[in-house]
Amino acid sequence: MRLLVIEDEAKVARALDDGLSREGYEVTVARTGEEGYYLLDSAPFDLVVLDLMLPGRDGLEVLATMRSRNRGIPVLIVTARDSVEDRVIGLDAGADDYLVKPFAFAELLARIRALSRRGRSDAPVRLKVSDLEMDASTRRVSRGGRTLDLTAREFELLEYLVRNGGRVVSREMLARDVWKETGRATPLDNVIDVHIARLRRKVDDTAEPKLIHTVRGVGFMIGESTS
Repeated sequence: MRLLVIEDEAKVARALDDGLSREGYEVTVARTGEEGYYLLDSAPFDLVVLDLMLPGRDGLEVLATMRSRNRGIPVLIVTARDSVEDRVIGLDAGADDYLVKPFAFAELLARIRALSRRGRSDAPVRLKVSDLEMDASTRRVSRGGRTLDLTAREFELLEYLVRNGGRVVSREMLARDVWKETGRATPLDNVIDVHIARLRRKVDDTAEPKLIHTVRGVGFMIGESTS
């Protein structure tokens, strides 16, 4: 499970990074709101641990921008602001939970587990990009009303692209999150490129607009346009 921790206080950030990593989470730390939002645009995360008092763009601004762009990633606010009014403001802004510093690490873990369960249950089953439609429960895919015959791997690859619609996904991300390979000495680039080519033929060869795009030197994205 990939966590983004947005926390400017160095001691707290290190403690969260070390503690959560020991629990098996893959942790990325951002020290400012701007850096946190950049990372959210650059890679997929399963949950955000968000401080409110950040330099530059504060936590509430980050949260408001996320929600305005319809990003349903669970957000746990972790802050020293402990008044009822602060909690109400944070939750009304779109946070899923609110934890006041100082806190017991065991409680933080419990809240993350609860939010991750809720996040999985809330994940949309029906996905759509242009006239491409997917049903994650039945694993059926159609384009313009025509059913596409995809292998299991092609379905997983397409679902990953669609759930990250509008964002570029790298080959490293696909290797980690679709192929579940994190320790290979040999990169999967060629294997990934072959699967992308097969998927593109099935999705785009007989339809317009083209949906699967290669972003040279970076990776792939899905959408009606790369601009």
